[in-house]
Amino acid sequence: MSPTLPHTGETGTARRPVRIVEVGPRDGLQSEAAILSTEVKVAFINALSRTGVAEIEAGSFVSAKAVPQLANSEDVFRKIERVPGVTYSALVPNERGLERARAVGAQKIAVFIAASDTFTRRNINATIAESLERFRPVVAGAKRDGMALRGYVSTALFCPYEGRVAPARVADVTKRLLDLGVDEISLGDTIGKGAPTDVRKLLDAVLLGLPPERLALHFHDTYGMAVANVLTAWWEYGIGTFDSSAGGLGGCPYAPGASGNVATEDVVYALKACGATVAVDERKVVAAAQSVGRELNRRLSSRLSQVESSGTLEA
Repeated sequence: MSPTLPHTGETGTARRPVRIVEVGPRDGLQSEAAILSTEVKVAFINALSRTGVAEIEAGSFVSAKAVPQLANSEDVFRKIERVPGVTYSALVPNERGLERARAVGAQKIAVFIAASDTFTRRNINATIAESLERFRPVVAGAKRDGMALRGYVSTALFCPYEGRVAPARVADVTKRLLDLGVDEISLGDTIGKGAPTDVRKLLDAVLLGLPPERLALHFHDTYGMAVANVLTAWWEYGIGTFDSSAGGLGGCPYAPGASGNVATEDVVYALKACGATVAVDERKVVAAAQSVGRELNRRLSSRLSQVESSGTLEA
């Protein structure tokens, strides 16, 4: 008999397929010291497009001075091969960013905020309330153009400056984004300090006002807890969308000590091993990540990339 999920009432066999949002080309590369060419990024995204991921965050339309690693996002968007069924999204900070994303055919945009005021000030030099007001015309413009809209909430578990963040605070910021008209919320464990007990407390609070199908989770693996957190959210709460980065690329330039995002291939392998339906081919993700790893001249952090390098990853 399939177990019943305590918070959704879904059975283990009735859960919807897991959606993987691949953030490597944006969140993964923005923290790297090396600046990759347009051609390398396009090849990376094209390879990821053939892995089965549902969405690829292909770039960011923030200031090139602030994030030089993503200054060529417009060229990247123009040159990628778009695979039917894959959504190509971009991060935008303001109306100008929205205009740039629209001009190159981004299908979905994301705005970003944090659940702690200190982190928000350090990241975008504004309070939470000020940030939400800045997003109002961006959300309206995206809705007018028929673009899907995501809202990132960073420091959803811990803040590098304020410590533990109260779940009620995250729930409040989430509600305010939804009230603006955001379609989907992605909650981020920015410094990767959260454990399954923290995830449960967070989801108990947030899911009181948000259906699980409108929520994504974005874990970093600083303390090695990210895969456990993914499995907790999926199995116990029916969360079906997870952000991850091929090879475990990335981190956060505004969060001291934050290591990379949880690796896409490790998340996919763990979910499949626990019975989830995931359309992603983890071996293809490893191949795409290794290609970029060679360009960055560094070893990838994911478990599966290391197994593949040893020649023992099973087909």
